[in-house]
Amino acid sequence: MNKRAVGSIHEQKAAELLEKEGMKIIARNYRNRSGEIDLVALDGEYLVFVEVKYRADDRKGTPFEAVGRQKQRKIISTAQYFMMKNGYGAETPCRFDVVGISGTEIRHIKNAFWC
Repeated sequence: MNKRAVGSIHEQKAAELLEKEGMKIIARNYRNRSGEIDLVALDGEYLVFVEVKYRADDRKGTPFEAVGRQKQRKIISTAQYFMMKNGYGAETPCRFDVVGISGTEIRHIKNAFWC
């Protein structure tokens, strides 16, 4: 199975977890020049930008370690463009979450990083 197919499977698992937590997925694999956001969701009044990371094991580090400062900057920039293009104003509360999948374990961290 190629990386794209593996990624899609794990993004679907993450979306299902978030929906079980009461969130509503409004976009998947949003892309622009700045980068990509795996999932965009609504959690109450919050617009949530979600990075999904999968690792078969932790030999190369945890999924959460893979979301370093450079990746965070790309996600933030992409999120700002998403908000502008979709009519969300600066007053819209938003946050950045990470769903990490390691083997069969899945974990959701809210407010994983800040702007």
